[in-house]
Amino acid sequence: MKKILIWGGVAFLVFFVAFRPNEASDVVGNLAGGILDAANGFAAFFTNLVTG
Repeated sequence: MKKILIWGGVAFLVFFVAFRPNEASDVVGNLAGGILDAANGFAAFFTNLVTG
């Protein structure tokens, strides 16, 4: 079952990038932006924690 889900995900990813490249790049950009925002939040938290 796990192999089927993995291959299905890969097939969907290839299809999405091949036929909807603009939307795929938007999704990746949004995910990267969210990860960057979270990392900045953690950095600010630890900076405030240490400098108190």
